[in-house]
Amino acid sequence: MRVHSRQLGGSPSSVAHSRDTFSHKWEKERALGRSLALLAIVSASPAHAFTAYVSNEKGNSVTIIDTDKMEAIKTVKVGRRPRGIEISKDNSEVYICAGDDDTIQVLDTRTLKITGNLPSGPDPELMILSPDGKTVYVSNENDNLVTMIDTKTKRQIGDVPVGVEPEGMAVSPDGRILVNTSETTNMAHLIDTQTKQIIANVLVDARPRFAAFKPDASELWVSSEIGGTVAVIDPQSHKVTQKIRFEIPGLSKEAIQPIGIAFTNDGKRAFVALGPANRVAVIDTATKKIEKYLLVGQRVWHLAFTPDEKYLLTANGVSNDISIVDAASLKVLKSIPVGAFPWGIAVATK
Repeated sequence: MRVHSRQLGGSPSSVAHSRDTFSHKWEKERALGRSLALLAIVSASPAHAFTAYVSNEKGNSVTIIDTDKMEAIKTVKVGRRPRGIEISKDNSEVYICAGDDDTIQVLDTRTLKITGNLPSGPDPELMILSPDGKTVYVSNENDNLVTMIDTKTKRQIGDVPVGVEPEGMAVSPDGRILVNTSETTNMAHLIDTQTKQIIANVLVDARPRFAAFKPDASELWVSSEIGGTVAVIDPQSHKVTQKIRFEIPGLSKEAIQPIGIAFTNDGKRAFVALGPANRVAVIDTATKKIEKYLLVGQRVWHLAFTPDEKYLLTANGVSNDISIVDAASLKVLKSIPVGAFPWGIAVATK
């Protein structure tokens, strides 16, 4: 049945006006809907984008990885035997220990070109930046020295004699205490960064490879590759308070070789790379209990979180790849092929 305008209680002109008003309102609501949909898409997009840099020890190269896409986007040639790798505080430069060239190369993150060098001693292996980013501390394996370099002037500002075959480097959150581990001396050397003097030598198990402070500076952890342990050290008393050991069914103790360590920002968990065990141990830092072992690539060396701690990346030396771990679910999501014998990882904001 046809309904006339008079039956609706209005004149033809008022009905037309009502239609125009309804049409205009519908267009506004549709535009608002499009805006909300666009906002939802933007909100669902990652808040940050990160780039990982992986040093390939035998490939003499650095592989660049887009962590959002989870893929390698470029591999660039660098000096011989690159191992330790760090990002400047402003994310503009990557520092690379080119051990067989006896130097630290500087890679521009925008152009991906080597722009200069930092003067290290012979065979730089690992390094760490001071919390303010003004100083690089470097372990020089062949001359048993820790070298201190000003990142602005690119000049050495000091060195400290340490034990035989120095490797691991750590610095306290307040920048006052520097730690070096010497592989052959089996010690962690605690150094006052102001006086440049050793204030303590702490004996640990065989072949210490890495050191890291808990974020609240309450503990210093040192991994011993041959000893198969992580020593927990009180930074105040300079005493080993506990040793963490690892047991994996089906693997001999000799196959479990702790190396890299990474703490979550809240300090509640630690992740420890276990070398030829091909696993990363997840540790509750309060109880020192192993929560889980994550199966990654072969001969896992070093670890790095993305700045948002969404992912943990592991460098797997023998399988020539990195593993990406979801830090919340503790699941290994993907492996990404890189260059020959990946060793170190550093992650920067794009």
